[in-house]
Amino acid sequence: MAFHEVRFPDNISRGARGGPERRTQIVELASGDEERNASWVNSRRRFDVAYGIRRSDDLAAVVAFFEARNGRLHGFRYKDWADYKSSLPSLAITPTDQQIGTGTGSLTTFQLVKRYTSGAQSWTRTIVKPVAGTVQVALGTVEQLTGWTLDATTGFVTFTAAPGNGVIVRAGFEFDVSVRFDTDMLDVTLDIERLGSITSIPLLEIRR
Repeated sequence: MAFHEVRFPDNISRGARGGPERRTQIVELASGDEERNASWVNSRRRFDVAYGIRRSDDLAAVVAFFEARNGRLHGFRYKDWADYKSSLPSLAITPTDQQIGTGTGSLTTFQLVKRYTSGAQSWTRTIVKPVAGTVQVALGTVEQLTGWTLDATTGFVTFTAAPGNGVIVRAGFEFDVSVRFDTDMLDVTLDIERLGSITSIPLLEIRR
């Protein structure tokens, strides 16, 4: 299976539904108490983009996109409008949004990540599909305009010279989600005015 570095149409994804999914096993004991176990370490996102189709041209664009991906065969980029950047939705991206590592004096490559924190608990999400041209990098609190490169297909930031031992490496960025279609058939309906609709177009995050 190949991954196509192309993004699903933004005007359609903006009206989609979906979000993170977890898998938890729950066993209810005879006493009524519960035992809970997390089957997945990381969440997985699901979306339904049928809700974003508002006109016949949107429908045609989705069918073309589906055919070009060979249904479920090839993955692609998707913009999750509810969660697509390193900062809060109301704030602009800054180079100090997320800590992505700590310098050792020899380490030159750092993976982009985003942390989700509530109270004392947090979860770290690996970002593998940053949007080229949006990434900003800082050492400590000082933005670095040069001296590093980005691999926009993996989310790795590589420095020309290794950050010093103990130096905090930070970054700000926009990012896409790696997804694939979760169906091999589009059930298209045409009404009397020849306007089309599709009941459901499920997308599933590809975890690597």
